[in-house]
Amino acid sequence: MRNGPLAALFGATPGRNITVLDLHGVTDKKTFMERCAGDLGLPAWFGRNWDALADCLTDLPGEEGTLVLVCRWQEYATARPGEWGIAQEVFTHAVDTMPGQLAVLLVLGGSDESPSSGPG
Repeated sequence: MRNGPLAALFGATPGRNITVLDLHGVTDKKTFMERCAGDLGLPAWFGRNWDALADCLTDLPGEEGTLVLVCRWQEYATARPGEWGIAQEVFTHAVDTMPGQLAVLLVLGGSDESPSSGPG
């Protein structure tokens, strides 16, 4: 869903890579890593582990930087809170390594999700 409707909300700019990492249905590390590989367009050498993910995040394309929007992550966070904590650490480290070039935002809702009976 690279540069799809959700990404468009964040202002597509020439040279900026805006990518959506959709974790819908992810409940384990293996599936999380596969989703990262596919949605982020990671290289074939991506080893499907935390260190390899950290390496790949700091090497994403985008002359004007990269914005990764992580949506529908709540199911994974609930199913595997320890793994989700590690994933957040990896994202944080990558962003800290690439100041001004990489941003990772967690979408709290509303991204292609069916309407729910939330606060209103």
